[in-house]
Amino acid sequence: MILETFKHAVMITAFVLAMMLIIEFINVQTRGKWITPLKNKGWLQILFAAFLGATPGCLGVYTAVSLYSHRIFGFAALVTALIATSGDEAFIMLGTIPEQALLLFAIIFGISIVVGAILYFIFKNKNFMKENEDNLEIHDEHIECVQPRKSIVQNLREISFQRAILLVSIILFLVGLLSGQFGHSHEIIPISEVNTEVSDIFSHDHSHDHSHDHNHDHGHESTPNLSHDHSSHSGGFHWDWISGTYLFVSLIALFIIASVSDHFLEEHLWGHIIKKHFLKIFLWTLGALLIIHFLNGYINMEEWVKANLITIMLVAALIGIIPQSGPHYIFILLFMQGIIPFSILLTNSIVQDGHGAIPLLAESKRSFIYAKIINLLIGLIVGALGLYFGF
Repeated sequence: MILETFKHAVMITAFVLAMMLIIEFINVQTRGKWITPLKNKGWLQILFAAFLGATPGCLGVYTAVSLYSHRIFGFAALVTALIATSGDEAFIMLGTIPEQALLLFAIIFGISIVVGAILYFIFKNKNFMKENEDNLEIHDEHIECVQPRKSIVQNLREISFQRAILLVSIILFLVGLLSGQFGHSHEIIPISEVNTEVSDIFSHDHSHDHSHDHNHDHGHESTPNLSHDHSSHSGGFHWDWISGTYLFVSLIALFIIASVSDHFLEEHLWGHIIKKHFLKIFLWTLGALLIIHFLNGYINMEEWVKANLITIMLVAALIGIIPQSGPHYIFILLFMQGIIPFSILLTNSIVQDGHGAIPLLAESKRSFIYAKIINLLIGLIVGALGLYFGF
């Protein structure tokens, strides 16, 4: 089961990086064309900020923080973006619980607009940055840096080390995906199936720690499910819309890697996505999966969590304050297994913003604190209502 956990971590990491690559490509293509109409139109700021926040990853929030630091966005728009975002965890949710992810994104998108409108009514275009806190730059990117100056054939003939590594990596991932090695993983399944298949994975090893008779009973129950799982994946690519999404995103990433200029590849894909995000995302994902793997072997997490839902909600909200992607993965994985309800995942998603707010913390600590206090209150209110109404 450790090998399956490792494969799951690889698959999630590959999807996250591929999506980040695509969004980076689109972001550089379109940068600088949409700022002018925003300055004096509060309603447009709120809508655009919600859209930026809803964009998977942290690029949208980085953009919102940049606009706020340049006094193009007011505080209301900033909070709107921070509520609407789920950071890099959005990629994880899209790759593992896509239907629930889209529902969650829609809910926090709506909440962000409502909260943003209320804040705009109170503060108008107020900006809490000090006069000298206006130094975060928006770098204008040259669109030609992402447009291929050479053909794909020329890029391959004069291939750089970075392009070779990225191409080999994505091709190996595609081979693993199509051969079933990285296919419809035990843990990457619709939430309706989580309680049966995932519980088999995490309880299988634990069953061997009991007495011989008890072990025999559990082993007999879990083995058929596991063997069925392997047989269903060993024959090749398992077609469903989740695996199809992985394949589609990977093929787009392959095309981008093969076609973009050396400048874009080295500066944006290699220098930004791979060097800054790859190891962190992989280690946090693998670590969270392993923690759940071993905890489920020693305690009944589902019963414990259900007996302490308010405590878990408070923990989810407080961890959401951390301006870093990674610690929040645990709540996605717990939700995948049916251990925590949707409302607790929603609470964490409202409060957290990945590492998108780190530039804000660096540029204006007062704005960061005010925004986090509001996000925390909204997250706790929504979470408490969710627990009260039983969702």
